[in-house]
Amino acid sequence: MSEKREKQQRRRYSEEYKGEVVRRMRECKNIEGLGRELGLDVKMMYQWKWKQEGRPTRKPQRLTTQAAEQGSLETLRRENAHLKRVLAEKALEVDFFKGALQQVEARRHGGSDGGATPSTRTWGSRRSPGKAG
Repeated sequence: MSEKREKQQRRRYSEEYKGEVVRRMRECKNIEGLGRELGLDVKMMYQWKWKQEGRPTRKPQRLTTQAAEQGSLETLRRENAHLKRVLAEKALEVDFFKGALQQVEARRHGGSDGGATPSTRTWGSRRSPGKAG
């Protein structure tokens, strides 16, 4: 049971040690490797870094569509409607091809051949009867 307690006990690290780890993180290209080397959890290392430097903020993604560049709400609505139509068409195409693929697979796996063993020969793999080789 003493082993279980040792695993449950939390290690405390000095602020100086944490600062050294954060400094090494800045210089290191492989943070996971550094964590393994020091025997530290990478999440904990990042928490120390964020505590010292502040958590990075995400930059909002720029809109790159033609409508966004023009800035017109009506243009954005038209483009949105067009994209929804294109998406619906592609979804129908995917459904069609899924159904076709299922039918091909069913035929291939003997769905309609009455239990006969399928041929293992592929199209075009027959040898000419007169040729050796």
